[in-house]
Amino acid sequence: MNLLRMDYVRDTLAKYSPGDLPGYSLDLLPKAIRDQFEGNQSIGYENQYEVLDVGCGGGLLSESLARLKEVRQVRGIDLTSDVLEVAKDHMKKDPILKSKLDYRLMGIDQVPENEKYDIVTLFEMLEHVPRPAEVLDAALKRVKPGGWVFISTINRTPIAYFTTIFMGEDVLRIVPKGTHTYDKYINEQELRDFFSDKSDWDVVRSDGCFFMPFLDWQLTSNRSIGNYFLVARRRL
Repeated sequence: MNLLRMDYVRDTLAKYSPGDLPGYSLDLLPKAIRDQFEGNQSIGYENQYEVLDVGCGGGLLSESLARLKEVRQVRGIDLTSDVLEVAKDHMKKDPILKSKLDYRLMGIDQVPENEKYDIVTLFEMLEHVPRPAEVLDAALKRVKPGGWVFISTINRTPIAYFTTIFMGEDVLRIVPKGTHTYDKYINEQELRDFFSDKSDWDVVRSDGCFFMPFLDWQLTSNRSIGNYFLVARRRL
């Protein structure tokens, strides 16, 4: 699923962020040079983004984000010391990550409110916390104006119960029994309603995703069948 997450993040930034260098117009360049930049969605992005990965776990997403040339710095935070030790040990295998990635044992409410990020990710974690609205509120306060929040979670639907709990935990035992709690699942419309009350936030896109045997995780226009992504952006 991490491959799909990374594709989704990069695709969103490419489609919904301006591609020009900040403060400049490519039209001012000579045509021979300007032609080299046409269609290049990464112009102006190198070392641009500071990222906070909330509920980073063993660091799979954090490491992948830190390797992007568009990203300057990634901080992964989690409340479980054991998984953070795994993340820190794995990070040592790639010297490139040393200057771009760090991990902290802390919750989102412990991150100083004056510490702002261009991107905050909450992937597969809201369905595991007792008060998801409070966690999400705290996360939004750590986003810079013009910044992004990327969320993935699970709809509270019968098919989601079947795939994530009955099949995932009871039958296939892909994850330990008790990993998921059906009552904590959050429907996509409920998350949209949460952002509709935020005057300085806009939902940019939302897509469903599902696991297809032999084809791995796939996006779908059906946002209600199970897992889904939702991206919102803070207004400037």
